[in-house]
Amino acid sequence: MGAKLTIEPRCRERLRPNGPALRRVAGTAADGADVRTLVIGLGRAGAELHLPVLAKARAAAPGLFSAEPVVACDPRRVLADRPGLVTTATAAEAAKLLDPARTAVHVCTPPTTRPEVIGEIAELGFRNLVVEKPLASDTDDLARIARLRRRHGLRIAVVEPWQMSSLTARLTELVRGGELGEARSVSIVQNKPRFRRSLTAPSHPTAFDVELPHGVGLALRLAGSARVTHAAGSDLAFGDVVVPRMGGARLGLRHNSGVRAEISSDLTSPVRERRVTVEFERGRAVGHYAVSGDDDHSQLTVTGHGRREHTVLRDDSLTEWVLRAYRLFRGTGDPHSQGFAFAGDVVRLLSVAKNISAEPVVPSARAESRTPTGAR
Repeated sequence: MGAKLTIEPRCRERLRPNGPALRRVAGTAADGADVRTLVIGLGRAGAELHLPVLAKARAAAPGLFSAEPVVACDPRRVLADRPGLVTTATAAEAAKLLDPARTAVHVCTPPTTRPEVIGEIAELGFRNLVVEKPLASDTDDLARIARLRRRHGLRIAVVEPWQMSSLTARLTELVRGGELGEARSVSIVQNKPRFRRSLTAPSHPTAFDVELPHGVGLALRLAGSARVTHAAGSDLAFGDVVVPRMGGARLGLRHNSGVRAEISSDLTSPVRERRVTVEFERGRAVGHYAVSGDDDHSQLTVTGHGRREHTVLRDDSLTEWVLRAYRLFRGTGDPHSQGFAFAGDVVRLLSVAKNISAEPVVPSARAESRTPTGAR
């Protein structure tokens, strides 16, 4: 069997969810005032993901962002002011430093607090929001956020970097192009050790809320609308310590296209992995997304027709997603409405899975390759 290795320095621009990828925004952004930034919540998502990515995006597209400092607030955590960053204790204090009409607010608080935080931001006059995944922790909170969106005319962009990933674009090409025949199944594995954060910063109610929003969104992108067929979850347990429903999660989807998807996440795994496998009639595609911000490359191996081709892709998808979101904020109307509806579909599927797997189960001994178990 022949083998081919390809290294691509730049992501390709085809098959993005809402148009071409954004490479160099400076000089090409839509007309309008430069956008300022307010970050609400300085936990891992706010301080370790959004602030660094914003720094990269501002350097790449200085004409898109205001030159004024980013403003950040979190009453539970105080960061020292530094060049390019001003901190406040409350959103109300931050609002005094900003013009809400030309500010994008990054909501990086835990999902269970989203309706309250979004409501407060809306009352302060802000309308452009970047909301971390998942959009809501359940369908009740989703309905509350939808009402706030309608009442205040909010434009909400839900963070979904895998939708902007060059690896996702390649997989979509394979599914739609038919080179390997019809897609039969999709398997998505999202494993990582998460002991410290689950013990010290319980920001997510279940393991379904941590990694699976990415996986469910990817499955919908590749295979279309779906229903949940089964789900299971486990507690995080070691020694005498038990964190309910935070050990791992698994769910199955049956897509209207006939494709079956299996999505799992083990938060007690000793290794990090974000892997997707698509089985076709005449071949297989295995993709690996970047597991952290330490590297911005993904990999794809395609096997079929007696050949095996391995490709390394430049894939700084979160930075590209932020650039595109800000560009759309400078336009009129609500260009993020389609993404909001998509994020709502993800929340609804995850809510069904949580209800099926309502009783957490403490696993016995952790096998070499543990599968979360629970009510089905």
